[in-house]
Amino acid sequence: MAAVQAAGSLLCSQPRDSPREPPPEPGGGFYRLSARLRALRPDDSSSGRTEIHLLFDQLISENYREGGGVAPEDVSALLVQACRLVPPNQNHLVSKVSKLIHHLLNRLQVIVDEQNLDFLLSYTISAIQQCSSWTHMEILQALAALVYYNGSNCQKFLPDLLGKTGLLLKMSDLTQSDPEVRRAAVHCMANLCLSVPGQPYLEESYQNICFKAFLTILQSSKPSEMDDIIYCMLLQNALKGIQSLLNGGKMKLTQTDELGALLAVLKKTMFHGLPGLNIEMPIVLYPTPLPQYDGRPPVKPQQSELSASRPTANKKKKSKVKPKKILQGEEEEEESNGEAEAAVGTGTGSRNMCEGSTQCPSSVGVQSLPRNESGTSGRAQVSSPFRSSSWKRVSSSESDYSDAEGSMQGKVRSYQAKVRQGALACFLSTIKSIEKKVLYGYWSAFVPDTPEVGSPQSVSLITLTLKDPSPKTRACALQVLSAILEGSKQFLSVAEDTSDHKRAFIPVSVMIASSIRELHRCLLLALVAESSSQTLTQIIKCLANLVSNAPYNRLKLSLLTRVWNQIKPYIRHKDVNVRVSSLTLLGAIVSTHAPLPEVQLLLQQPCTSGLSNSNSATPHLGTPEWWKKAPAGPSVEEAAVSSPKGVSEPCWLIQLCISILVLPREDSCSSSDTGPVAGSTYEPSPMRLEALQVLAHLARGYFPMAQVYLMELGEVICKCMGEADPSIQLHGAKLLEELGTGIIQQYKPDSAVPPGQRVPVFLVVMFWTMMLNGPLPRALQSSDHPTLQASACDALSAILPEAFSSLPNDRQILCITMLLGLNDCKNRLVKAATSRALGVYVLFPCLRQDVIFVADTANAILMSLQDKSLNVRAKAAWSLGNLTDTLIVNMETPDPTFQEEFCGLLLLKMLRAAIEASKDKDKVKSNAVRALGNLLHFLQPFHIEKPRFAEIIEESIQALISTVLIEAAMKVRWNACYAMGNVFKNPALPLGTAPWTSQAYNALTLVVTSCKNFKVRIRSATALSVPGKREQYGSVEQYVQIWNSLVIALQKSEDTTDFLEFKYCASLRTQICQALIHLLSLASASDLPYIKEALELNGDMIQSYILQFLKSGAEGEESGANHSPQERDQMVEVALEHISSVQAMAGDKAKRAIMGFLEDTLTIYFDSCGSQVALLGSSNQ
Repeated sequence: MAAVQAAGSLLCSQPRDSPREPPPEPGGGFYRLSARLRALRPDDSSSGRTEIHLLFDQLISENYREGGGVAPEDVSALLVQACRLVPPNQNHLVSKVSKLIHHLLNRLQVIVDEQNLDFLLSYTISAIQQCSSWTHMEILQALAALVYYNGSNCQKFLPDLLGKTGLLLKMSDLTQSDPEVRRAAVHCMANLCLSVPGQPYLEESYQNICFKAFLTILQSSKPSEMDDIIYCMLLQNALKGIQSLLNGGKMKLTQTDELGALLAVLKKTMFHGLPGLNIEMPIVLYPTPLPQYDGRPPVKPQQSELSASRPTANKKKKSKVKPKKILQGEEEEEESNGEAEAAVGTGTGSRNMCEGSTQCPSSVGVQSLPRNESGTSGRAQVSSPFRSSSWKRVSSSESDYSDAEGSMQGKVRSYQAKVRQGALACFLSTIKSIEKKVLYGYWSAFVPDTPEVGSPQSVSLITLTLKDPSPKTRACALQVLSAILEGSKQFLSVAEDTSDHKRAFIPVSVMIASSIRELHRCLLLALVAESSSQTLTQIIKCLANLVSNAPYNRLKLSLLTRVWNQIKPYIRHKDVNVRVSSLTLLGAIVSTHAPLPEVQLLLQQPCTSGLSNSNSATPHLGTPEWWKKAPAGPSVEEAAVSSPKGVSEPCWLIQLCISILVLPREDSCSSSDTGPVAGSTYEPSPMRLEALQVLAHLARGYFPMAQVYLMELGEVICKCMGEADPSIQLHGAKLLEELGTGIIQQYKPDSAVPPGQRVPVFLVVMFWTMMLNGPLPRALQSSDHPTLQASACDALSAILPEAFSSLPNDRQILCITMLLGLNDCKNRLVKAATSRALGVYVLFPCLRQDVIFVADTANAILMSLQDKSLNVRAKAAWSLGNLTDTLIVNMETPDPTFQEEFCGLLLLKMLRAAIEASKDKDKVKSNAVRALGNLLHFLQPFHIEKPRFAEIIEESIQALISTVLIEAAMKVRWNACYAMGNVFKNPALPLGTAPWTSQAYNALTLVVTSCKNFKVRIRSATALSVPGKREQYGSVEQYVQIWNSLVIALQKSEDTTDFLEFKYCASLRTQICQALIHLLSLASASDLPYIKEALELNGDMIQSYILQFLKSGAEGEESGANHSPQERDQMVEVALEHISSVQAMAGDKAKRAIMGFLEDTLTIYFDSCGSQVALLGSSNQ
């Protein structure tokens, strides 16, 4: 052993005897000391222990570069060797080797490999069992570093650590006397719960054990002997553990008590240490629409608390300190030593809000602020406050407070703020792990309601937003609130404002409306009081989420007006993130429930309205010179023809967005940290992208405003699509699509826009000529950016058909050539967009009679139907349906040239492709059957006579029949019934004599009597009433089967378990009545006895529904063509006349009975109409 020690000494002395050499390589000191350690052998002598002590001290004190020059496997090997040198029962050496493990793994960012981990874990567990209690703290720290992101490799040790008598469970128990040991044990458990993607996670049983342990810690009150900082760190570790279980372990909180208990402790913990607030929570929160009790015992505010609650002292300039690298698994007390968020927050407070003016701006919309605190303007990193580093220390340059590091009180405040942030981060993970419908049961526990007169507001996330002294915590609370509001549209849609407050109870709709109003009020208060740019951004984003989901069409006016007026000054804020989020909020306002009359009035405000109101809290704008620099609006002539009546004021928002896109940026509005690329003269890219999106929202929801600027917006689009940035080009193309769609909507047959207020066709032609002469063709050819190509295709499909026909011939050819060429593109996005665009063009009146174009389009669509992408096939099937609609339109024209010239071989290919597509997914199938129906309707006698068509016709009809009967999406079955009706319209098909006739009718009668969806029933009844000749219904048996099925369907027209189907009951009865009357008008003498039999059984029921049909007629578009009262009368009279003309056999009573039924029906109807007329006449007299 002496020789070994001598060898070690010799090794130690060699570097000192060697000549001077260049500086050692990174990690050289580690490897030198590692070699000395490997040379040692276990020695229980005093000198041997001293040697090991000294070597461990040298390893700990060595100045390592973070992760530089040292291989992870070498670190693991050194730690194994160190543990082999130290028996697990020697307290001092075990303490020292534990510090070494903790230090090296954290400092060098090493995760131990599985083989060495087994040995080291066995050693640490054995050491805890054998060593004195004073060493447990260091051993647990080493254990925490070992299991960090290594939980999947610790499975065999979990019984020793987390079993019934597990070390960590015992040491984290409430009975543990040493608070440091308890905290370290909880830290180990939290690190065990961290997961590595792709690796197996803790078994569910151990997850539950950890969850219960963490929950117990959070539920228990602070022991009197525990230090405040240690208690904060204990809470942080418990919260971090639960967050890891929810994120990595995908733990599902399915039990109400489990979720309620977690939400209760999260609500309690997210207010931990908040000055002036101490709440008592129940053990479990239960879902309820009513605000739940949260007891707030009266707390006498201490001077320290008052001074910490966002006071209004002037902010001191902080010294910049370079933050240290955050160490992996490092403990909070090491991170935060000597650094803390200040107890005395500073910044511009409410007192300074109106400084320099006699009163606050009216746009704020509030009487006064309920607090006199304000946040700081320090550059806290809160844009993503829930990153993993949010659990770690912030350096002094990132501190949320002014410098008070030397104050223990400030340190405590810092740790308390981190607990609140940890609780909010855990809450965010909880929101993501549960269904929204479950979350909204707890809405009232976290979202404020309007307080009653004289009562305080309940504590909620808004309390933190308004009163927390830490900007970072305020930002975290806002992110949680945003997550709750996101996707809440369905929940909030029940809200309804009412002025009737004299009810014995408050409806849920009124409560939710009240909550929405309070959210608006409080977030606007937070907006004017906030001075941290990062937190300000979160407030505006939260407002945007609220605006996107609130049902303003059911609420009282002025909510949006207050938001609108208060956000306008922030669009010129010095911080680019604030400017971008402000534009996002404006975009949310113009896109929610558009068009809203309130927003329409706001858009017509004068350009300077609300922009000059400024103070120390809102950015000063002064004279809005930037409006004057914007490009000139449309000419007087253009405005006269394109401006809709009533739009007199220019839209300031459109002018703002245009100025952002085309004018050079102002230096006063630039931001150094997130500014644009050096050399750029325009606003930063996010700002310009948001401006383009706002313009797109305006074009979609408020097109009458946008059409005034049509040509100017065209120039903006050309400029944007001509830039180098693909994202700017992409959003320019999307704006072009929205403008084109807006113009098309104006020219639709059902449009409510008067012809005089539409964009004139000549102006649309000018607009698209500008586009096609500009960068649009280049965007269509930009194969390096397929998303841009796809958007350009979508834009190209938004040309007004009337304008397309007036474009120069070469521009028309350019559009068609581009689209047909791009259909061969290998990119699926481009191919899908091209297929859809061709489906639009084939409906254009100027193109649909061009046989060559229709044939080229058909071949392109057939090729896309073979694509592997479902999206491409779905778009191609839609286009094939449109193309076959064009065939039907052409067939109805007097000139038969198109039918004669259209290639029969191509028709065969289209039929085969449609049959195959009808076996595809529902998204493809629904349009494939539509195309089949149209193609079978289009077939001419000279087609049907050809033998090669006979087989394909049979296959096509069988495909339709099977689609009618299968349990597919209702849209598919509806289209199949519609297609069957189209087939029946072709007189050239052998309907009534072909073998497939009975199959087709049986399928339709089965649907009309038993389908759950009433719209499908209506469509099948419509199809049954299409054939115009008695022989097309087949045999007497077939005819009677159809008649009886319709009678049964009439009886069952109100039998449904789905409440949503009830609104279609009347339409279904109307259509069935029409079908029955139609069948009567075609009945033969052989059919009459069976009809008489049905009337004897159900005559009263049938007559009552026919009378309803005669009185009210068709209700809703689903019942087919709406008929006037005279037409309905005439239908019954025609049926009566037909029955009377039927040559019945002598002595047949059926004819007389049916005629009597119809005559009675008409008599009752005319009598009721006559009495109504008489009653109306007497009332007029």
